[in-house]
Amino acid sequence: MSKRDAVFPEHRHALYEAHGYSAAIRSGDLLFVSGQVGSLPDGSPEPDFGRQVERAFDNLGATLAAAGCGFDDIVDVTSFHTDPEAQLTTVMAVKARIFDRPPYPAWTAVGVTWLAGFAFEIKVVARIPQA
Repeated sequence: MSKRDAVFPEHRHALYEAHGYSAAIRSGDLLFVSGQVGSLPDGSPEPDFGRQVERAFDNLGATLAAAGCGFDDIVDVTSFHTDPEAQLTTVMAVKARIFDRPPYPAWTAVGVTWLAGFAFEIKVVARIPQA
């Protein structure tokens, strides 16, 4: 059985300690990344929705990098939206910049009613590249 190793991006340990979870878990050659939100440095939500989505992807990128991964290593995405119909155009524009060519990762978008003050969250599974 593979050991699970916690992965944390720089400067965000307090957030995970306060809530009792890891930013990501490395298990074998897979990386399971917890939901990433568009938080400001103090942990509060970015008020502008477009910028909140960009920050969520930035935070995701930092977590991936801490494990030696990048966006091209993502195989599965789940995103959570508080108002999918109104938000989809904005999310798709950011998504198109990050995933700009095939093959695209598998993606499931879920409408939710609550994200602790946030309007968007993204979690992924990535394959860790061989050194």
